[in-house]
Amino acid sequence: MLELTDGWPLFGLTINSPRLELRLVRDEDLPGIIEAALGGIHDPAVMPFSTPWTDAPWEELMRNTARHQWHVRSGISPDNWTLNPVVSHEGIPVGMQDIGARDFSIRKTVTTGSWLSCRHQGLGFGKEMRAAVLLFAFDHLGAEVAESSAAVWNHSSLGVSRSLGYSWGSVKRVVTRPGELAEQQEVSVTPGDFKRPRWTVGVSGLEAARKDLLGQ
Repeated sequence: MLELTDGWPLFGLTINSPRLELRLVRDEDLPGIIEAALGGIHDPAVMPFSTPWTDAPWEELMRNTARHQWHVRSGISPDNWTLNPVVSHEGIPVGMQDIGARDFSIRKTVTTGSWLSCRHQGLGFGKEMRAAVLLFAFDHLGAEVAESSAAVWNHSSLGVSRSLGYSWGSVKRVVTRPGELAEQQEVSVTPGDFKRPRWTVGVSGLEAARKDLLGQ
C-alpha cells in the first residue's frame, strides 16, 4: 500500500536535535500547533512579527493557521521553497521554525523565522531549534548564508543570533500593526562564522525529498 510520503516525500523529512524534533506540518499536527499558539507567544502590548497574525481572534487564528500551512505547502518547488517544520518536545508541539530559499542554486542563501510558546520559553529551545536548521542548511543543503531578522527590542531573538555567530546588518523600518512603525534588525551568518553547538542533528528523509527542494 502506498504511503503519504510516496506522493509527497517532504512529509518524511525530519530533523532531530538533542531535545527537539522538527518535521513538516501535516494536517493532524494543526490542533497541537494552534493550541501552542493560543497559549501565548509574546506580550500582547508589543508585536515581534512583521505580519501581526497573533492579533487575530482565536477562531480566526485557527482558520488562518490552517490556510497558511496549506498555502506554504502548495508553493514549494525546486530552488524556491519555504518549509514550516513544527517543533516538538517529547511529542508535544512547542513552536515552529521556518526555513526558506529563493533561487537557492544560485544564491545559496536561506532565511529563517520562528516562534515558541510562552510556556516553553527560557529553556534554550529557541537557540536549539535555530541551530538545528542552520546545521541542516549548511551541512545537508550546502547553504552559504543564513539570514534572519528581529525587532530591535526583541533581545531574546537577537541574543540567540549573537550566540550563534550572526553579524548585524541594516535596520529596516516596517509596519506591523496598522499605523504602527517598527524597526527590525537584519542579521546573517555564514558557515565559517557559525558558532556550532557541541551536538549535531540527525536528518532523515532528505534523499527522497531532495528533488522537491533542489531539483536533484
